[in-house]
Amino acid sequence: MTKPKSMVIIASQGTLDWAYPPLILATTAAALDYRVSMFYTFYGLQVLKKKLDLRLSPLGNPAMPMPISLPVLMQALPGMEAMATAMMRKKLLSKGVASIQTLRELALESDVRFIACQMTVDLFDMARDDLIDGIEYAGATSFFEAAEEATITLYT
Repeated sequence: MTKPKSMVIIASQGTLDWAYPPLILATTAAALDYRVSMFYTFYGLQVLKKKLDLRLSPLGNPAMPMPISLPVLMQALPGMEAMATAMMRKKLLSKGVASIQTLRELALESDVRFIACQMTVDLFDMARDDLIDGIEYAGATSFFEAAEEATITLYT
């Protein structure tokens, strides 16, 4: 007997560019009838905040396509993060890419299980009221329980 299709994703990054891949994979898998669990830990918890303020940094990201080539030192200047974030948001909008809020809602409507790492919530003194509704709070054991049953496990 084969296992039911299931996927577990560890999401540990909280920047605009790193918020997309796990949500796109999760919603796609859910549309393909996978049972999906997402374990948000450390900086990934930024993606679960009600009030999103996800940013993008060109610093240390040499693969990021920029309209002009900037030396690393210039990427560290004040305002560069805001400029890179604005450029990415404009690009996403112009290409019709769903927003992070839309992808989260779609995932929740598709019964994707969101797990916020309780240790990280405590570590960063986050209030549950700051995070979206419909998520669970649990420790790493919940990830391992889901991963043990999963046919696919990803780390982002």
